[in-house]
Amino acid sequence: MADDATPSSDSATTDQASETPFSEEELQHFKDLILERRRKAKDDVARMRNQIEEAKEQAGDNTAYSFHMADAGTDAMEREKLHLMIARQQKYIGYLDRALERIKNGTYGICKVTGKPIAKERLEAVPHTEISIKAKKEQKKKERQQS
Repeated sequence: MADDATPSSDSATTDQASETPFSEEELQHFKDLILERRRKAKDDVARMRNQIEEAKEQAGDNTAYSFHMADAGTDAMEREKLHLMIARQQKYIGYLDRALERIKNGTYGICKVTGKPIAKERLEAVPHTEISIKAKKEQKKKERQQS
């Protein structure tokens, strides 16, 4: 898989905002893709919040005879897991929102590290990404060297 979608000049720098390498039609495709993923993530958050509310209601229905400490612990752990999953989805929604902002301001598809275009294939898989495969590999390599 090629890392660069289109050739770009070597004069691109990370602090210089480059124009998106994609046509209006391609940008609309990515916008639609991002909006669909955003909708699904918001639906997931709403579903998980409903599960938390249902669990709270069921916990209130327990009588002294049907309540067991182990059950309470399991219920608390499940609620905590749902809260963590909600936080993760909200973070993801933030990434998607920033991608929509980059589409709007004309910088979508430009790597923030190299200043070069991000491969279309990468954006299809991870439409909210801000860095190219090459930059991501370099980032991972540096992280491994520091550990």
